[in-house]
Amino acid sequence: MNEFVLVLGMAVVTFSVRYPVMVLVSKIPMPQSIFNALRYVPPAVLAAIVVPAVLMPEGTIELSLSNSYLIAAIICVVVAWRTNNLLLTIVLGMGAMLGWRALIG
Repeated sequence: MNEFVLVLGMAVVTFSVRYPVMVLVSKIPMPQSIFNALRYVPPAVLAAIVVPAVLMPEGTIELSLSNSYLIAAIICVVVAWRTNNLLLTIVLGMGAMLGWRALIG
């Protein structure tokens, strides 16, 4: 029950902070360049989350063959670039990470 109240409280705070901004922005005409720039927000946020986890799995930068996250990320980038298939990218990336961990030990 306590977790439910915590999640509900976080949802209320998040909504109450973002809603007034959305209402104000919806009333103001925005130039097309703003909308074009906003298209890059999701990839930038995803990169900000993923890159530190891939490059620093132990808290320090690890650019070695023992970093299975890095090897899997490289394989994911290549598969995504060549196929544009999200499911295939996820499956091959997970398989590469698990296979590399089993191979390296």
